[in-house]
Amino acid sequence: MTACPVERRRRATPARAGPKEFGYKADPSLVLRERPSLRSLLVGVIGHVDHGKTALVGALTGTDTDRLKEEKARGVSIVPGFALLRPGGPDGDEIDLVDLPGHERFVRAMISGATGMRAVLLAVDVREGIKPQTVEHLEIARLIGVRRGVVALTKCDLAGPDAVAARTAELTAVTARAGLADAPVVPTSVLAGTGLAELKAALAGLVADASGATDDGFPYLPFDRVFARPGFGAVVTGTLRRGTLSVGDRLAVMPGGPEAVVRGLQIHGQPVQRAVPGRRTAVALRGVSVGDLDRGQALAPPGLLEAGRWIDIRLSPVTDVVPLASGTVCRLLYGTAEVPVRLRLLDRDTLGPGETGLAQLRAEEDVAVPAREPFILRSETPPSTIAGGQVLDPLSRRRKRHDPRTLAELAVLAEGRPNEILSARLAREGAAGARLSDLARLVGIAPERVRRGLAEVGAREIGERFLGAEAFAGLRDSILAALGRHHRDHPIEHGLPLDRLVQAVRAEEPVVSAGLRDLIAAREAAQAGPLFRRADFDPARNETEHVRAVEAAFRKGGLMPPDEVETVGRDIRRQQALKYLLASGALIRAVDRVQKRSILFHRDAIAEGKSRLAKRFAHDAQGFLAKEAGAELGISRKFSIPLLEHLDAVRFTRRNGDRRTIVGDAGG
Repeated sequence: MTACPVERRRRATPARAGPKEFGYKADPSLVLRERPSLRSLLVGVIGHVDHGKTALVGALTGTDTDRLKEEKARGVSIVPGFALLRPGGPDGDEIDLVDLPGHERFVRAMISGATGMRAVLLAVDVREGIKPQTVEHLEIARLIGVRRGVVALTKCDLAGPDAVAARTAELTAVTARAGLADAPVVPTSVLAGTGLAELKAALAGLVADASGATDDGFPYLPFDRVFARPGFGAVVTGTLRRGTLSVGDRLAVMPGGPEAVVRGLQIHGQPVQRAVPGRRTAVALRGVSVGDLDRGQALAPPGLLEAGRWIDIRLSPVTDVVPLASGTVCRLLYGTAEVPVRLRLLDRDTLGPGETGLAQLRAEEDVAVPAREPFILRSETPPSTIAGGQVLDPLSRRRKRHDPRTLAELAVLAEGRPNEILSARLAREGAAGARLSDLARLVGIAPERVRRGLAEVGAREIGERFLGAEAFAGLRDSILAALGRHHRDHPIEHGLPLDRLVQAVRAEEPVVSAGLRDLIAAREAAQAGPLFRRADFDPARNETEHVRAVEAAFRKGGLMPPDEVETVGRDIRRQQALKYLLASGALIRAVDRVQKRSILFHRDAIAEGKSRLAKRFAHDAQGFLAKEAGAELGISRKFSIPLLEHLDAVRFTRRNGDRRTIVGDAGG
């Protein structure tokens, strides 16, 4: 049975069938044991065409990775193939060998399999030595950060000892220049069966020295195959680049795809409940169809990756390239995707061999990739690898060239540890803060792990955003400064309401509220009703003769207070005095909602009214009418109605139809 052909949006050669996933009976000797102590490593098998890579993998594993009819007919690998090697036996460590195409026409397919490798097995024909694709494959490995490997000198049965020794010395020098300084050179012959045991031992040493695959707390799996299997539905295969993947996980297909649930997992044809990073994995998905998926997309947790067109990068050219300039049009290869892009150098005008620069890529299609992911750039004409590097900010914006602040920020992204990157981004955002999802995307680490890192650097969580420690301290200072200015300009006002304080500080309301709570807890600010003031500000010290005069007029009026407009008039000082008395609670505004008018009572008059009504009607179960209350207090409806409505509002009285009963404490 073969996979159904699927139309693909991205320009890429479809991967070969590989091991039988979901529906085929696998070799019992390849059963994968899910053991905590199991170590694994993904090794890319690289080298020039016809240098014996596929034959070497077959001799090591018993697996023929050339499975396509075209590969059988041509005798060359066209797409990556996969095989499992247990160099120490069936219970030992496991190596996923990726047999990468060596022909120059299939370098793009080679790169799609190479970006996930963590070590290389370089195959070189002892008779031909270093060839163009040997150099290009080594450059690609160097550019994506591979620093460990083994060299297999193939077809040694066709050369004498002196030729083998000379070629070994040549390869030692070349691999050292490519960053593989400690790569052993192992003479081999598949036909004679020599050197294979030594080669397995050298590969086993790579596993033993491995520091462990990247686990940033979230799975990331770019897939290179999409097909359907009866009983399983849509299936994708690829190398699990980061994190662990378990049956039942909910994932998003990025960029631009739907969400799906992991229905089943297989590694080398065997079902598992959990896949670890670095393993070649087949994933059966529930909730999507084959038509929803394209080679070049990736699986990741919902919300962690976001599609964009601008990417900040750190870039290094290949050793023999013409210096690269801003505006260069090329193709970006990351994961299993290929996208046309334009290069913008940020710290220089050209970038030559041996240099590393900070730059941006402007993609012509949406790109969704984690931070720190390796990539390769290739030119269109002539088709060749020109550079590679690492993603710094996967969701950036157009930046200024030669801008010191931009370059300093990108330098932290390139060289800093996660907590340093978080601190720098929070410092940039200031009082605006940053969302947890954006910070997690920036460092390429799962949100809950980022949350712990934010706590370590003293960030403050406010709603959906985090503020850096310095930004939060600056916010507190800004709030105190705004309150101080208001106290200076309005010395008899009790403070500022929240909405005016938000405008003064120029920050979001939840952020200002959090700052106020912190200041109040530290006794640096105080709250009186809806107003906030500095703790060291006492408005009572600033009372004037106008305040005392206005208050005396309303206190003297008692339950029949004077008219507000007549008392204050157009005197600005009396208007300020009135605002002060209302803010302090000395005057209380009572409203007649029917007549749409308000009366200002002194708080002493309110207390007197409550006392007299309680004395007269406290034990009257039937309640009293408004006119009865007015008669008891000796006031007209103009004053009694707003007074009673205020008493209703403060729950001293309860209205039931036309009658009211006393329910509160006259002294409250």
